[in-house]
Amino acid sequence: MDLSPRTLSDVEVPQAPPHRKRPWAAMIVLALVLIAGTIAVTKFLSSAIDYYCNVNEIGTKSGCTVGRELRIQGTVDQGTIRRDGEVTFFSISFGGVTMPVHYEGGQVDLFQECIPVVIHGKVENVSGGRQFDGTEIEVKHSATYTADHPDRLDPATGKVESAACSQTSA
Repeated sequence: MDLSPRTLSDVEVPQAPPHRKRPWAAMIVLALVLIAGTIAVTKFLSSAIDYYCNVNEIGTKSGCTVGRELRIQGTVDQGTIRRDGEVTFFSISFGGVTMPVHYEGGQVDLFQECIPVVIHGKVENVSGGRQFDGTEIEVKHSATYTADHPDRLDPATGKVESAACSQTSA
């Protein structure tokens, strides 16, 4: 066994691996894609949240504020429906509070006085107070209404008579 000291020339010095260039372009593209994806998901989720409010909760319940996309519930007030071309004006009430509605949306076949509705849109400040600008109306009805209440239907039209306003709606 040879115990004599060795010199560097005698020992094989391991070489460092060659310096790799980092793929900066790929990292930047990946970061931009992640940022864009995060922004898109955040925008989608925040716009998909429509707060559900009753008329009497506007301005009092958290999330039921002016200028925010809402779904508002109330009963169409008797004698308030007025149509002007494609625009329908009416008012809805809930819990003793009334809100005027300006609706520019599709056809409103089932829409009538004295029935509960849910309207999608925004509460806006207008001269004289607040107004709900609706874009979609959902009419609350039950599949068993005709069978359960045939006396409340107008035989000529098959629609609910206006006397329904005097009845409480569920």
